[in-house]
Amino acid sequence: MGEDGTTSDEQRTARRAMIATQIEARGVGDPGVLAAIERVPRELFVPEVVRELAYEDRALVIDAEQTISQPYIVAYMTSALGVEPGHKVLEIGTGSGYQAAILSELTQRLYTIERIATLSEAASARLRLLGIEDVRYRVGDGSLGWPEEAPFDRIIATAAAPAVPQPLLDQLSVGGRIVIPVGNTERQTLLSITKHSDRTVERPLIPCRFVKFIGEAAWR
Repeated sequence: MGEDGTTSDEQRTARRAMIATQIEARGVGDPGVLAAIERVPRELFVPEVVRELAYEDRALVIDAEQTISQPYIVAYMTSALGVEPGHKVLEIGTGSGYQAAILSELTQRLYTIERIATLSEAASARLRLLGIEDVRYRVGDGSLGWPEEAPFDRIIATAAAPAVPQPLLDQLSVGGRIVIPVGNTERQTLLSITKHSDRTVERPLIPCRFVKFIGEAAWR
């Protein structure tokens, strides 16, 4: 990949192979999500020393001891979120910016929070390199959400909490959905929670393993 964000034929071929063998083969078939993943050069979002591993079937360590999720997990979570054009979406855990780049292909109303300033700044730079200018960034405690911009139609968390943070549920619109990993440091489950006017409905999805969700309403 060039410094201007361009990508080589070899990388495009690796991306298509990743989609076919790691994502579609495991049952993720949402055409919008697959198209978004094909458009975003994953190699831009991993450290240069492991760039040749960008399309492998695993998570990779990035700066600040954080991770970029396995491609399948990104696709699965995005599909489970069910983003539609016009949805206002909040992402918790900007990290490398890869998930944000995928979401930006699906909605023009994306807000993302990262507690580590250097990660947020680097992610913003990567997305600008790709011509993605309409994402709003915040450095802060993601477990508290972004109250002045609430409500959100969709919320996605890319770190695991011991329970769903109440501020995020409070900031979800009626009819909205949150996708979040919940559990302890060893055993977690990806949950999909839909908010109704009188209750929330929780649906377990798949086992997973994420870094800890650090925050006032999560792990401290």
